[in-house]
Amino acid sequence: MQTIRLEDIPGLRVTVMGLGLNGGGLASARFFAERGAAVTVTDTKDESALAESVAALSEYDIRYVLGRHDEADFSGADLVIKNPAVRPDNPFLRAAKTVETDLSIFLRLCPARIAAVTGSKGKSTTSTALAWMLNAGGVKAFLGGNITVSPLGFLDVARPSDVVVLELSSWQLGDLKGKGALRPCVAAMTRIVPDHLDRYGTMEAYVADKRLIYADQGPTDWTVYDIDDPYGRSFASETRARALAYGSELPAGAYGVTVPEGGPCVARLPGTDDVELVPARLLVPGAHSRRNVAAAAVSAWACGADPRSIASAAATFPGIEHRLEPIRERRGVRWYNDSAATVPEAASAAVEAFEEPVVLITGGTDKQLDFQAARAAYRRAEAVVLLAGTGTDKIRAILDADSIAYRGPFGDIVTAVAEAARLARPGYVAVLSPGCTSFGMFKNEFDRGRSYKEAVAALPD
Repeated sequence: MQTIRLEDIPGLRVTVMGLGLNGGGLASARFFAERGAAVTVTDTKDESALAESVAALSEYDIRYVLGRHDEADFSGADLVIKNPAVRPDNPFLRAAKTVETDLSIFLRLCPARIAAVTGSKGKSTTSTALAWMLNAGGVKAFLGGNITVSPLGFLDVARPSDVVVLELSSWQLGDLKGKGALRPCVAAMTRIVPDHLDRYGTMEAYVADKRLIYADQGPTDWTVYDIDDPYGRSFASETRARALAYGSELPAGAYGVTVPEGGPCVARLPGTDDVELVPARLLVPGAHSRRNVAAAAVSAWACGADPRSIASAAATFPGIEHRLEPIRERRGVRWYNDSAATVPEAASAAVEAFEEPVVLITGGTDKQLDFQAARAAYRRAEAVVLLAGTGTDKIRAILDADSIAYRGPFGDIVTAVAEAARLARPGYVAVLSPGCTSFGMFKNEFDRGRSYKEAVAALPD
């Protein structure tokens, strides 16, 4: 489906594959039902697991097939909207005439400019900071995508002068391959590290989907890349767009922003003198957060924001939920929620973000990743508390080899938090930074983060 018009939707037979819990399937079902399509929602989860999402759609005439899929719902549909978590080689999809996603539909209908952000870790912070800076600078911006907000929800109010910031996962990008729907005016990429190898098998296949973010850009667009990352440098060499770097040092003649260990981030940009885009002091902790904010800042400039407003907005950016989120200070111990850290490198960055002694709550389900990337962080942590899971088995092997003491693994977050509270002393930091996925013990990383915050809040004063 190379084109779709709103007037084509009434009477269209639409099957939404994967209602899910995080917004995309729900928004797709609502979008098509509101516009007169005959909508079927199908999901392998049963009604009890999807009760909240089903309740949110109660006002619409939608047919549900839950706990299973029926081939007739795919072969008989004019259009199938798949959830990104559904593998593209799913046999039911082969029976469909046309397969799209909420993003591909949105991109074909949206009149606004698109700023797209991807990477392994840091893409949520970068995309949220970018939208924050644009809105602060008088450029109307919307935020959606992998951040759990489907952009279909704000399609009706987006205007040509606006910017839609889309956080895009590798799965979402893979679903857009060959559709010609994505040509962002700005494509920004955060650091690339191994992730989702349980799905992709190889790093090359994983990165190939990431490269799709700039595949259809042209010479008037901008590609923003991490110059300290070999993958970032390869992206810059491949793109047909103009390049903006961010990193420790800019090569002679290159445009972008430097990200020093201390001090402000100063940009070298076309047609202007060097300008401070990120101040020395930020509300978000950690060198990795500073790098992400710098990527957002140079992207905001590429979208038309004034450098002075960018620096002011960077100084007030509060961060986002589940990413080194400060949640409580108790008995001299500061508690942080970093549940979105689903790779070992992110857990390592969390420990390195603090000068104080760290009690690290970590572990969970494996994605066929190498936990050696967090080995130094495990050594640096003052104490390690483990959550049970297949990834934790790999972590334990490293801890045992290095004679690092640990507590657990614990099968529930409440017990793990209680143990971390027992180990923490005044002046310490306690942080949940799993470095693993959440499946098994939790619905997803957001459920894990909320459960952790509830457990910390329940600790007696």
